[in-house]
Amino acid sequence: MSEPAYRPVAELTSVSKVYRAGKLDVPALKGISLAIQRERFSMLVGPSGSGKTTLLNLIGCIDRPSEGAVQVEGEDVAALSDNALSDFRARMLGFIFQNFSLIPVLSAYENIEYPLMLLGRPARQRRERTLAMLEAVGLIDQRHQRPNQLSGGQKQRVAIGRALVKDPALVLADEPTANLDSQTGAAIIALMRQMQESHATTFVFSTHDPQLMSHADQTFTIRDGQLVESLSRASQC
Repeated sequence: MSEPAYRPVAELTSVSKVYRAGKLDVPALKGISLAIQRERFSMLVGPSGSGKTTLLNLIGCIDRPSEGAVQVEGEDVAALSDNALSDFRARMLGFIFQNFSLIPVLSAYENIEYPLMLLGRPARQRRERTLAMLEAVGLIDQRHQRPNQLSGGQKQRVAIGRALVKDPALVLADEPTANLDSQTGAAIIALMRQMQESHATTFVFSTHDPQLMSHADQTFTIRDGQLVESLSRASQC
């Protein structure tokens, strides 16, 4: 990779997030500092309502902090304009969701190709990248099928291909195994690890799934909007 391996792909410094509900301020995150290391499986874990999704949205440039700094690939993303932030997100980040979030009227091929179209990539490059990604996620024979013709596991494979087709620095995955049975979930975890290693990509997960959590290289435990524990694989062993 072009960036030094020791430089975190994402770093949060004293980050807080407060939402306004009527006349009330509702704190979602309180002074969180953490660093996401490159080419790893990093997990955000904690009970429902702890702030995991808010934290994932800040790392994914979907939301902005109320206080503190968020850097992704060395860019102070909180300081970017809305248009610049959208462009940065489109180029640098991929997303995988528990409900798959595929476009129902598009085929598996078209769903995976779509991010490349948004980036204005030439047709030949789009075709080569999309077919290669379909092959990598094991769906070349299902490339013409729409989401309603695919199983849950196949839909998540399409979502993984869509997230990785533009070769992002960082993939954010919100409960990616939540709607899958344990056997299919295990296969999806193995596929994500394989893709992470072959594409030198960093994955950040928000998850309750013990099966997925067992594969963590980094684990950040969030409770009541605060970081209460940070572990690396070395300290977990």
